[in-house]
Amino acid sequence: MRSIRIRDLILVTSVASAAAFTAAPVSAQQPYDGLWNVTVVTKTGSCEPSQSSTVTVAEGKISAQGAAISGTVGSGGLVRVSINGAYANGQLSGNSGSGKWNGASAGVPCSGRWEASRQ
Repeated sequence: MRSIRIRDLILVTSVASAAAFTAAPVSAQQPYDGLWNVTVVTKTGSCEPSQSSTVTVAEGKISAQGAAISGTVGSGGLVRVSINGAYANGQLSGNSGSGKWNGASAGVPCSGRWEASRQ
């Protein structure tokens, strides 16, 4: 099993996607588009204890430089993300949000919480 880094989890968290995301025109801005600072904290397991990163949400899709992440933020703020076998979900509201994540490090499960704030 591949090792999950906190940085990857942060990126995953930010990439969040809504289950019922409706396609929008390419130029349509979504309510949560912009730069977000995401902090991931490990509560159980052997993953890194804490790390912060900046991610971009554009047209409801999350991206981060140097990370292959998959996920979106729905128009209602629902976040769902996956990256390298780690998963995160949660809720954005206004200029902040939080949720949970889970993954593994060296085959040992780890999990925790994430928090985000709009820059």
